[in-house]
Amino acid sequence: MYEKYWGLKESPFENVPDPSFFYRSEEHEEAIMRLLYAVKRRKGAAMLTGEVGCGKTMLSRSFIQELSDNNKYEIALITNPSLGPIDFLKEILYQFGNDIKADSKTELLHTLNDEILSNMSNGKDTVVLIDEAQIIEDVQTFEELRLLLNFQLNTRYLLTLVLIGQPELKEKIHHIKQLDQRISIRYHIKPFDFKDTAHYIIFRFKRAGLKKNIITKEAVEKIYSYTKGVPRMINTICDLSLLVGFSSKMKVIDSKLVQRLIDEGLRE
Repeated sequence: MYEKYWGLKESPFENVPDPSFFYRSEEHEEAIMRLLYAVKRRKGAAMLTGEVGCGKTMLSRSFIQELSDNNKYEIALITNPSLGPIDFLKEILYQFGNDIKADSKTELLHTLNDEILSNMSNGKDTVVLIDEAQIIEDVQTFEELRLLLNFQLNTRYLLTLVLIGQPELKEKIHHIKQLDQRISIRYHIKPFDFKDTAHYIIFRFKRAGLKKNIITKEAVEKIYSYTKGVPRMINTICDLSLLVGFSSKMKVIDSKLVQRLIDEGLRE
């Protein structure tokens, strides 16, 4: 809607996990490096946490893309993990392309074991990545996740489990000692500082095709003060600024416009 007016090829601040718009701050690079290490060294389990809107889902999709590039990994991505144990196992198998109809836990585990061994014989490692893992309420589901780590040989795990979620996930895992002790790699993502907020905004503009600067330093400072460096909030206020700036035929996004949007109740 506003792209042509501002000289953009596409919208730069959509709140969708498009890996091509993934900004690699030092923290995000560290997080991806740790997750890749967990998978490539077959460490069994890893956990990534972060506040709401800090880019965990975007990071997870970029992480999957990196793994998928070399065709050495079979990945099951679970995005809605609020399931009971049986349905959870079915969902994992479904993500591996096996739409099994059985309701027997034993049969499901046997099928999953066969899937993992088949991957190994084909030179592939198996990865189960669970996004929004903090919404798992059934303790038995966490127990099933722990038992997945029993798929192993004497010298290696046959499956890598990656849990991604909000900070409360750490507390939930802490109370399940046998699972907690098997998580060998952990990392917590924090919001951007001012420097990364500015770089993030510039990166997104350039990725969307912008050739000139259309936002003032003071506007960026105002955005950082309001959002505290949370990427999802940065996207929202920048997107609205572009829209309102377009409708008002402004030449640049300035701090007065940003403050106006804040005063009008953007937070709500």
